[in-house]
Amino acid sequence: MPRQALAGSRIRERRTAAGLRQVDLARRVGISASYLNLIEHNRRNVGAALLRKIAEALKVDPAALTEGAGATLLAGLREAATSTVAAGTPAHDAPELDRIEEFVGRFPGWAGLLARLQGRVGHLERSVEMLGDRLAHDPTLSAALHDILSAVTALRSTAAILAEDGEIEPEWRARFHANLEDESVRLAEGAGALVSYLDTPRRRELGAVPPQEAFEGWLEARGYHLVDCEGAACPDPEALAPELPAAARRLAATYARRYSEDAAALPMPELLAALAEVGPDPGILAQRFGLPLPLVFRRLAALPPGRGDGAEPDPGTPGRIGLVACDGSGALIFRKPAEGFVLPRFGSGCPLWPLYQALARPVTPIRVPLETVGRGQRRFHGYAYCQPSYPGGFGSPPVVEAWMLILPDDGPPTTPAQAVGSSCRICARSACPARREPSILGDEG
Repeated sequence: MPRQALAGSRIRERRTAAGLRQVDLARRVGISASYLNLIEHNRRNVGAALLRKIAEALKVDPAALTEGAGATLLAGLREAATSTVAAGTPAHDAPELDRIEEFVGRFPGWAGLLARLQGRVGHLERSVEMLGDRLAHDPTLSAALHDILSAVTALRSTAAILAEDGEIEPEWRARFHANLEDESVRLAEGAGALVSYLDTPRRRELGAVPPQEAFEGWLEARGYHLVDCEGAACPDPEALAPELPAAARRLAATYARRYSEDAAALPMPELLAALAEVGPDPGILAQRFGLPLPLVFRRLAALPPGRGDGAEPDPGTPGRIGLVACDGSGALIFRKPAEGFVLPRFGSGCPLWPLYQALARPVTPIRVPLETVGRGQRRFHGYAYCQPSYPGGFGSPPVVEAWMLILPDDGPPTTPAQAVGSSCRICARSACPARREPSILGDEG
């Protein structure tokens, strides 16, 4: 059902919430109750003048009666519906996807609640996946667990000797007892250090993580948008992140320099104006401004919080555009996740990402429709481009960077999409032809 056709449902919902009878509202706007009844059941269109009168009588903005639900709300409800189907809900009990607009029009409060709950479920699931990935790769955790296991093994060996051999000379028995004391102290200290590490808040943990991860945490806290670097007078990049360790601070300074150069080449006001006119297609924007695709990718990913798809801003919500980059080895050197598109914290990403296709096809724009696997499937547009450079001069080995822009696709599916995951270790798609290691998650086919 078209969005405009649901104005009647929204009028009925607002009238009911205001405690008005049909006859009372009809009298206020100068129409018959029977005609209002036809409007509220979407059997008659409502003109602009009458709509303004109804909105004034209901004390709401006319847009609240004519505009459909936001793309984010509809996407959240579709995700909730597809999640129930993926979880094994029988077909006859599955939600009616073709009536989402009607449901939102009649029950906007319930629709918003369901979308928020689905968002919370998705956030918790992604947190579990990221924690699993971290437990498998975090060097600090690995070292702490190794120390604990080493102390436990030493304690067990010493205790076994004391328990099995009753004829131990006093001198050796004293030595074994001293070993037990030393290893028990080592075990207690190791366990305490591990608990302390796991309990430490993220903001106090920056010195204990690799520089790349500390830098990304600093950037995430700023919404990937450096306000100070948007104008002509960008401050000293070295002074932007004094709270970071030295190595992470150098990464932040390098990023800030490039950010400033990108902002000078494509100022944010000009980008926002172009988005309102032509939308977020990076190819069209690159052609419009005569700029390289990677620069346009980076500027789209640096939109202020609340601007993520060229639509009106939603204050307080993060941008929905994601960006990931890798070097010639395939190692990820930059991560900005899109909502619903999880990026691995360690190691490489999904081999089926167009990011890696771009490595094999330098200076060739690649666009692939993507769909995430598992519960809460989401669709995206993946744009990828690989740009080689020759810092050593002509004839030197090329240094390449590949970039992948991730744009949400909230519209109805029109073309087949490539199924992709985050990384093999936390992807449940067992039938994937590109799988390189078993998954720690359940098998979903």
